[in-house]
Amino acid sequence: MSVHWLLFVTAIVLYAQGKLYQWTALRGVTYKRQFDVRSCFQGEEVQLIEVISNRKLLPLPWLRLESLMQSGLRFGSQSNLDISSGELFQNHRSLFSLMPYTQITRRHRVRCLKRGCYDLQSATMTCGDPLGLFVTFRTLQFDRQTRLLVYPERIPLGDIPLPSHSWQGDVTVKRWILDDPFRIAGVREYRYGDTMNTINWSATARSGSLQVHRRDFTADHRIMIMLNFEITETMWGAVTIPERIEKGIAYAAAIADWCLSQGIDTGFACNGPVVDRPKQSVRIAPSGGDAHLLDLYETMAMLLIERSEDFAEFLEYELLQNTTNTDFLVLTSFVSEKMERQFERLRRNGNAVQVIPLTDAPLPSYGPDDAASAESGEPGDAGAAEPKGA
Repeated sequence: MSVHWLLFVTAIVLYAQGKLYQWTALRGVTYKRQFDVRSCFQGEEVQLIEVISNRKLLPLPWLRLESLMQSGLRFGSQSNLDISSGELFQNHRSLFSLMPYTQITRRHRVRCLKRGCYDLQSATMTCGDPLGLFVTFRTLQFDRQTRLLVYPERIPLGDIPLPSHSWQGDVTVKRWILDDPFRIAGVREYRYGDTMNTINWSATARSGSLQVHRRDFTADHRIMIMLNFEITETMWGAVTIPERIEKGIAYAAAIADWCLSQGIDTGFACNGPVVDRPKQSVRIAPSGGDAHLLDLYETMAMLLIERSEDFAEFLEYELLQNTTNTDFLVLTSFVSEKMERQFERLRRNGNAVQVIPLTDAPLPSYGPDDAASAESGEPGDAGAAEPKGA
């Protein structure tokens, strides 16, 4: 056979095998990935699990998976894994080689550097013949089972500049920390959120409507943590100092954790949206229990650092609802005259309003061993003046 015929046959064979791979390489190939946990706290380490299968006779000498992920997740070094990082996103590439009817499982160590909601929405699978002459690709879409929620950083309560006159020694703090849940002061109408074990069945039978035990003033009081996403009074739209708002979210999480651990009904509100509702402000009514704390954590993890409405107007909701017997803890970078007027109206309705200032001072650095102390923190001794400017 002449050299020309040999070259011709070789070209035909290469073309045929290339087309074979182009048409059938990704058939019978399945790919799944998920995190080993649904949620964690900022700074903790999780695992991303990849499972890929080749369910056909044709071997795959190379297969590349690429996806775009947020830069708040840091992957550990690993062979067959390439990460190119940018300021907001990073390109994640995994390389596989699959024999017939083979399944490969890989586990990637991932450290969660930033609070947030991480959705592994899509990935691109690329494969081809051994020489790379012909390639084919497929885009994969993932559901919310691949979502990872990273809760705010866990910080000790003592590192928060809490107002000393409301958390130490006066009537308010005594009302919060005296554990007297069985002190009965009569009955009242059932309200949404009341538990079944508080129902007074005798009074219910007499009145014909659900009645519950009315606790002494200690057990009826509530706390509402309110976070202002505005950095200055003239800010419009984008948050100019996102690190300050991240600190406010961490403050809110620590306060909510401690209050709920003391049996105090606690709520959270902010003039910023979450991932699933990008145009709505957040407002979670005060309640108690571990499920409520989990709801608060998940909401804080999904917060977008964007202003959804003016904070003074945001406070109007509480006034329209005629909210009473509530301690408002306001985390804010400033207090405008309009906000102060709203605070005074809330006070006239029988509420307490205290301001916790947000500044650019960095949070202390905590390691994994500090988590326990963060959980068991007590109110700090440092007083805090109400800020009047940015």
